[in-house]
Amino acid sequence: MAESMKGLKRSYRCGEITTANIGETVTVMGWVQKQRNKGGIVFVDLRDRAGILQVIFEESECGTEYFEKAGKLRSEFVVAVVGKVCKREGAVNENLATGEIEIRATEVRILSEAETPPFPIEADSKTKEELRLKYRYLDLRRPDIQKNLILRSKIATTIRAYLAEEGFLEIETPILCKSTPEGARDYLVPSRVHPGNFYALPQSPQIFKQLLMCSGYDRYFQIAKCFRDEDLRADRQPEFTQVDMELSFVDVDDVIAATEGMVARVCKEAIGHEVTLPIPRMTWQEAMDRFGSDKPDTRFGMELVNVSEVVKDCEFGVFTGALAAGGSVRGINVKGQAGIPRKKIDALTAFVKDYGAKGLAYLAVQEDGTYKSSFAKFMTEEQLDALVKAMNGEKGDLLFFAADKNSVVWASLGALRCEVAKQLEMIDENKFNFLWVTEFPLLEWDEEAERFVAMHHPFTMPMDEDLQYLDTDPGRVRAKAYDIVLNGVELGGGSVRIFQNDVQEKMFKCLGFTMEQAYEQFGFLLNAFKYGVPPHAGLAIGLDRFVMLLVKADNIREVIAFPKVKDASCLMTDAPNLVDPKQLDELEIALKVQPCTENE
Repeated sequence: MAESMKGLKRSYRCGEITTANIGETVTVMGWVQKQRNKGGIVFVDLRDRAGILQVIFEESECGTEYFEKAGKLRSEFVVAVVGKVCKREGAVNENLATGEIEIRATEVRILSEAETPPFPIEADSKTKEELRLKYRYLDLRRPDIQKNLILRSKIATTIRAYLAEEGFLEIETPILCKSTPEGARDYLVPSRVHPGNFYALPQSPQIFKQLLMCSGYDRYFQIAKCFRDEDLRADRQPEFTQVDMELSFVDVDDVIAATEGMVARVCKEAIGHEVTLPIPRMTWQEAMDRFGSDKPDTRFGMELVNVSEVVKDCEFGVFTGALAAGGSVRGINVKGQAGIPRKKIDALTAFVKDYGAKGLAYLAVQEDGTYKSSFAKFMTEEQLDALVKAMNGEKGDLLFFAADKNSVVWASLGALRCEVAKQLEMIDENKFNFLWVTEFPLLEWDEEAERFVAMHHPFTMPMDEDLQYLDTDPGRVRAKAYDIVLNGVELGGGSVRIFQNDVQEKMFKCLGFTMEQAYEQFGFLLNAFKYGVPPHAGLAIGLDRFVMLLVKADNIREVIAFPKVKDASCLMTDAPNLVDPKQLDELEIALKVQPCTENE
């Protein structure tokens, strides 16, 4: 039967007691990790968020009542223990921070009993994730998850302190907003008092933070909750948290400097890692040409090489056909892997097809200097030698090639180099390689819509020297946009914003908006710009991703208290779910029921 605390007050958390407390009588409270009854002595490992502490019950010290009660303790019982801190009599447990001490109990109270949990509450759980997420309130008790969330809290506190020191003001922006469907899908919220009308949950505070710059707040930040109705991946959730900032009277370098200072402070205080500043920068074009990605992982080499000039006169139709269509031929050199089995090459060929590639050509440089290749018969010996030389190929190397339009070649080889590096364990997991990618294209062509769309958003400022092409050659225009990348993951990004009306009108025209359409969607921002708007720029960093990378987790769900799964549902609460028909009636919403087929 559960007991009350009856005036007991906790002295310390379990993991906070050290050898300095030896001799003290303390009160500790927590969950029973495990109990071992050795007859005349009962050992209990007591756990809370700070750690695990060994408690010993001997009848001669605690009395018959408490000794018998200790014998009834089971995993996950919640207890309060009073006792004396002593030097551990048995062997020191070097795996525990409290391994040199133990509590000799004089009293125990069972505050709450527990059923046997559906899986062990322990670090590095082997339990299937679906079961852990269904019982997330139990999963959150596991020490490694608690460590992640405690570190996340520390990171958020560090960010707030740093930005406050730098003169930023923390200002909240609305969660119920107007839908501006340019980009990812919005989550919509029906309005009861305005039937047939909807709010949207914010994909970012973008427009509101620009309005704050118009209002003179100079430096804004917010640890903001954002929402996107899009397909999930390991580093993406339907609701996520970003560190959002905006600055007035600045250009690219100012935003980068503020961000670098924040990132360096977080890394030092959270994990003791010193970030070398300034963080390296690379243009988007260089990143794509060298790594096939606008978020390159620079912890290993295996960079792309453009061999279009070398193969342009060969008779291999895959290569020459791609070049004739305006594409390119590029390759990567997997050093020392010429002996890889054909089965693995076929598997990698299948892998790149997910990125649009039609196939993968290969050439292995054998130890005797001969070539084993899928296309050698279409090239002369001289052409093959030139190709190997261009790829810096040596005996024992395996060369892979992709030929297609640039976007496909970049995507497929960029993914391939990462996959091969992972399989061959080429990546130093202890490295934290930060990188700025700058000068993104302002626009990208949407083949379905047959029009340009903004690569970032419609308020991104073109590079000064490219403004002249906005009317005549918009695809050529680069943006004052910048992403910060960590170990091949986009950590965040931002841009300098357009603040001149004529440039904004040209941008809307490039995107296929009439001014009437632009005012219909963004009129409140455009009207604000009529009353004096400062030059401004900003950035947002994904807090969830940042924490995930710092704790070296494989999935973003490991650093979010109550995450969703791949279909955006919550296994614990069973959300989303049906609602009471009365609620729909109040909102004047009728559901369209799909008729069942004979097979359903």
